[in-house]
Formats: sequence, structure tokens, C-alpha cells
Amino acid sequence: MNLSCIIVDDEPLAVRLLESFVAKTPGLTLMASFTDPVEAVNAVKENRPDLLFLDIQMPDINGMELAHVIPEETRVIFTTAFKEYAFESYEVSALDFLLKPIRYNKFVAAVEKARMWFERTHETIVENSRDYETRNEETIFLKVDGEYQQVSLSNVLYVSGMKDYVMFYLDDKRQLAVEQGKASRPLVTHLTMKAVEEMLPQDKFMRVNRSYIVALDKIRKVDRNDCIYIGGEIIHVTDAYLDKFLEYLKSRCPGC
Repeated sequence: MNLSCIIVDDEPLAVRLLESFVAKTPGLTLMASFTDPVEAVNAVKENRPDLLFLDIQMPDINGMELAHVIPEETRVIFTTAFKEYAFESYEVSALDFLLKPIRYNKFVAAVEKARMWFERTHETIVENSRDYETRNEETIFLKVDGEYQQVSLSNVLYVSGMKDYVMFYLDDKRQLAVEQGKASRPLVTHLTMKAVEEMLPQDKFMRVNRSYIVALDKIRKVDRNDCIYIGGEIIHVTDAYLDKFLEYLKSRCPGC
């Protein structure tokens, strides 16, 4: 599997070292390098690399702050001289943490770890999408706690993302929980929101913010603040997804 990457470090020497490492590592393609983290933000959002080699202590915006605004499908490998950031790095789903001065063998190990992560994620997508390419199937299989559970699309209320996992909230589970006076528990599977968005039929499901995909036919109402009422949840439609959602509403609202 070939992985694309971008390097961000305010030290030119550190950038050149990482560039030399990338150049001699098979299956790794460098898209760009930056010493200015502010310039890097837009490039990462536009190019959406698989990997981001990211320094932490930088001017204007530090690596931890930058890691919070990159596309969810881009995975971070931190490169820093300060080991005290190691624990904090995993709070932003970093794949690895390389301590400067970085040795090539450590760099290669981190890349292989990333490659394994992407391969596992791809396999999960394939497993969940098998026999579903025509979008005519009414069910999907989700791998939950090592087992495959078949889920009817008509039973899905909404999907919520959290780091490397997504949670499927089902209508029948919610109704049962209400009857029992308990909180509804979702099905949790190892996927990204982007993978789920591509897997679900677009005429029945829509992403309405970074963390939520909703079943369009389960929406009870939409208030004047662009908040969706669905099941027992209130989900806000953010600006990035609002135009598409409003277009859908108008198509389903006679005389609007």
C-alpha cells in the first residue's frame, strides 16, 4: 500500500532530514513540506495526505492545535524533541511519536505501523461493504466486538464518530431503552466517518456535521437554528454541510 505524506516542522534541517527519510522509504510519497504551520493547514485540508509528520513546538500554531483541524482521514506521526508531549499526542489519535534526533529505523517502524493501520481500516471497509456496491441491499454487516452483526438500514437513526470508531444508533434499541428507562447503547465499530459516509446510500443518509450522519427519513423536525430532532437527539447542521442539507429540505417541502 502506497501512502502519501506531508511534513510540517519549523526547523529547515529537520524538514530536510525527514525528506531524505521519505525519499528512501518504499511506498511513501511526499506531497509537500512546510516550515510555516499556518501555510500547512490549508495544504493539508486541500491535499488530504494519508500521513502528516508534524512537529509540536512551532510559532503561531503548535502541532497539537494543528492536529485538531486536519481532515479525519489524515493520520499524524508527531516529531518532536520534547518527550513530555507523548501522552497528549494520543489524545488526538496520533499513530506514533518520534523523539528527535530521529533515527531512520524508528522512522521506518512508524511508517510500517501506519501502513498496518491503513490496511486494517481498508479491510474493515471492504468487509462492511461486501456485496453492497449496487446499493440495492437493505442491510449491512458491522464488526462489533469481533462478531459480525447484520443491521437493517431502515433501523438506523444516526451515526456518530469518535476518533477511530463510529457508533450506530438504532431505532429499535432506542425504543426498548425508553420502555426500560435506560440510555440507548449504540453499536460501536472500528471505522472512520468518511468510510461510513461512502458506504451508506446517499439518498437515505446525509452527513450534517463532522461527527454525525443522519437517516433522512427519521428526522422529526428541523428548527430555525438548523438543529435536527431525531430520536432523542438534537444535532446541529454546521455551515460546511448546511447548503446541501437545505437543498434536500426544499426538494422535500412542497411550496417552500
